Parts: sequence; C-alpha cells; structure tokens
Amino acid sequence: MIGRVAWLLARPGTAGAAASALPITAFAIVTALLLTVLGGAQSFWSWSGDVGVTYQALAVVALVLLVVPLASLGGAAARLSARRRDDRLATLRLLGATPATVSALAVIESVVLAVVGALAGVALYFVLVPLLALIPFRGEALGIEGVVLAPLTILGVVLGVALLAIVSAVLGLRQVVISPLGVRTKQDAPKLHWLRIVIGVAVIALAFLVMSVLQVAGSAMLILAMLGAAFGGSIAVLNLIGPWVIRLVAQSQAKQAKVPARLLAARAVLESPKAAWRQVSGVAMTSFMAVFAGVGIALLGSFGEAADAESQELFADIRTGILITVVGSFLMVACSVGVNQAAGILDRGELYRSLGMLGMPTPTMDAARRRAVMSPLRITAIGSAVTAAIVMLPLTGLTIIVAPLSLAVIAGVLAAGIGVVWLGLLATRPMLERAAATN
Repeated sequence: MIGRVAWLLARPGTAGAAASALPITAFAIVTALLLTVLGGAQSFWSWSGDVGVTYQALAVVALVLLVVPLASLGGAAARLSARRRDDRLATLRLLGATPATVSALAVIESVVLAVVGALAGVALYFVLVPLLALIPFRGEALGIEGVVLAPLTILGVVLGVALLAIVSAVLGLRQVVISPLGVRTKQDAPKLHWLRIVIGVAVIALAFLVMSVLQVAGSAMLILAMLGAAFGGSIAVLNLIGPWVIRLVAQSQAKQAKVPARLLAARAVLESPKAAWRQVSGVAMTSFMAVFAGVGIALLGSFGEAADAESQELFADIRTGILITVVGSFLMVACSVGVNQAAGILDRGELYRSLGMLGMPTPTMDAARRRAVMSPLRITAIGSAVTAAIVMLPLTGLTIIVAPLSLAVIAGVLAAGIGVVWLGLLATRPMLERAAATN
C-alpha cells in the first residue's frame, strides 16, 4: 500500500518531470564531483617530504573550498521537491494518514531520488577517471591507480548522499506531521535572529586570527588542520550571515518599491530569506573562490621565473590546481542555480497561478523573479569576496590582493558566475510559464 501511494506521489505535477529530474541530476553531479575531488587528492597523501606537505596543504584547501559547497548543493537537491511533497503529504494527513505512513513516504521518495542520482554520479565518475588520470602533477600524470578510489570509499559517498537526503526529508517532515493544515495554508513564517551576524563576525575574526598565527604552527598536520578550519569555517558562516543580510535589504526595497515587479520581488525575498539565499549561495562560494584564485595567480606571478626546476614545477602545479578548483566550482554553481531556481518556482507555483488569474502578465512575473535573484546576488558576490579577502589578508598582505592580475581574475570569475545565474533564469523560464498557466 505504501509503495503504491509513494508511486502516485512521485508522478509529475504541474511543474512537469523536472521536479524529479533536477534533484536526480543534482545528486549525480554532487556525487561525481565529490568522488573526483577525493580521487585526485588521494594521490597527494602518498607523497612525503616538505614538498609533499605543500601539496597536501593545497589539497586540503581545495577540498574545503569544494566539499562544503557540494554538501550545501546536496541539501538543496534534497529540498527541491519539498514543497510539492509537503503539500501532498499534508493532504494525506488531513485525510487520516498516520504519522508513520507520512514519514515512510517522505523517506522513500527522498532516498530513491538520492540513490538513483548517486549511482549515476558513480558512473559519471568512472567516465571521468581516464581524463583525471592524465592531469599532470610533479612532472607526470596522476595515473589510473592514483585516482581510482577504493570500493568502500565509493560506497561511503553513496551512503552519505542517501543519509543527507534522509535527514533533509525528516527535518522537513516535522511540520507536516505536527500541523498539516499549517503547511497547506502556508502559515510557517521564517524567523532570523540577529545573533546570526554576531556569530558570523566572530567566526570570521577567528579565521583571521588563525591565518595570522599559521606561520608559527609547530607541525605540518597542525598547519593542515588550521587551514581547513579557517577556510571551511569562513565558507560555512556565509550560509549563516547571508539570509539575515538579504532580509534587511529586502525590507528596505519593499518600502521603496514603486512598480509591481519590484514590490513582488522584495516580498518574495521576505517570504523566505533562506530560500532567496539558496538561489545565490553558489555564487557566494564562487566569489570566495575568485579571491583565492586571483590571489594565488597574482602571488605566483610576483615570483617571476623560479630559480630552480623544482619551484617552477610547484608553481605550474599550483596553477593547475587553481584551474581545476575553479572549474569544479563553476560546475557546482551551474547545478545549484538550476536546482534552486526550479525549487523556487515549485514553491511559489500557487502564487504564480493566482497572479495569472488576476491578470498579471508572465513577463512581469519573470521580471520580479529576476530581480528577486539578481538583487541578493550583488550583495552576495561583494560580501563573499570581502570575507575571502579578510581571511587571506594575513597570509598575502593587501598588495597582492589588490594587484591588477588578482583583481582581473576576481572580476572575470565573478562575471562568469553572474552569467551562469542569468543562464539559469533563462533555462527555468518555461517552468515559470507552466506554473503560471491558468488552464
């Protein structure tokens, strides 16, 4: 019986098959990128000596810069169909379904999508392995043996993706089990406390302090741990500060709005600042990455031609690592944009249909949606870049951060990230048109 109901719930709704296809695609990309990053990094841990420690430190930085956003993307994928699922499950609750039945249906749906996506990601990883093996480090290719992960590691990643989906399903299910009528009538108003900004500033200050004392750390493992903590904490805290800042700006925009599109955009952000943040959180990570890449390239350029072959090899490998990390970040951003914008359309499907019945043209709705994304995007891009510059300042100094080459790389990466968001808005417009259809 539960299996039959789960199958009916999985059928496409008004948003089409994208409600299921997008989270599967997102889980596949998350899994493939995570396995690829882990496969490439594992080669560095077999190297010894001072140069080996340098490569391991760079691997830690790359892992932190990519794994934290990938985990966030995995959570977004798990939440993509949450509103559709919550509405339907809430209806079942109102019709008399038990909490145990509702819980089982939610977990089954989430796990199936996650596992299907994760298995597709494993297949994609093995397709990428031959290309990954050709990447040169220390003068030679990594090789197939160096980048293929152990079966237990691959299984652990798949189980981790499934566990992430289960946790997201259970957390989102609490309001359905407790108050199904509240879900149906959209009574849950998000609340953001000002303590978010206090905690965020404290974490960034702590990361600045950690980077300041990094050079006097006693052991290589301590340096690696401090690097991971500083970069990981700084990226993670962006998810804490971002929604709070976006809410403040949207409140001001709602008061000053003079045209329907601007008012609708501001109210859409205020409806759920967390959802608005998820729309642009990928670019927040890219902005952080842009500063790291720009500073790294400018720093290498300031050294000029190295005096010995070993240093030249190291600098070339650092450039290769920066390029790979930036490319991985953009893949994550592209997927995050599609997933979160599709989720936003699904979440406001009833609103768009109501506005359509009231006579609002679809282009006006699309203009409001674009503004609801692009306005927080500007704040996010600048704020994330400033945060990254603060964290990097003790290591590089202000001169390297504001060097022309560094600023050029930062501007180029940010422009590409914003362009990806625009493409995501264009790609998801057909979903908006279907959601706004009144027939």
